[in-house]
Amino acid sequence: MRLPICSHEKEVSSLVQGGQWPAGCAAELRAHVAGCRVCSDLVLVTSAFRAAKAKSVGAAALNSPGLLWWRAQLRRRNAAVERVSKPFLGAQIFALAIYVLAAVGFVVSQARHGLRWLEWLAELPQAKAFHLEVLLPVVNASSKPEWNWMTVLPSVALLALFSGVIVYFATDKH
Repeated sequence: MRLPICSHEKEVSSLVQGGQWPAGCAAELRAHVAGCRVCSDLVLVTSAFRAAKAKSVGAAALNSPGLLWWRAQLRRRNAAVERVSKPFLGAQIFALAIYVLAAVGFVVSQARHGLRWLEWLAELPQAKAFHLEVLLPVVNASSKPEWNWMTVLPSVALLALFSGVIVYFATDKH
């Protein structure tokens, strides 16, 4: 099927697209459009598209560029804060678990020894933990090994090392 071609099609198209139809054209051209199917369809479709475009442009209320930029910055900042705070939450949960475990251990230890806090405080200056020979553990077969700085210090260092490793693996690597 071949589409019909009209010699006035370009002229009618430029008038309609320029917004000059029908007031800006001669009476002969209006009479031609009324009788020519190609030109009348062109006027009808182009006028409908122009009306739809005018309606949609009028309906779209654009915000100011400054407001759009501010919202984008705010959204970007909130995303960065959320991304940064995620590893901290994991580290805080891990630290809370360690503190709860230490508190439970302390309570169990005190329950076994009868809650003698004031006696312990009075004996503190004479305690073996403050003497140098306790720092070098000499355990013979008859004595029981006790907690001293040589065992507590490496345990705390190991706990700090594991905490750092967990925080490292918990961070996002984008």
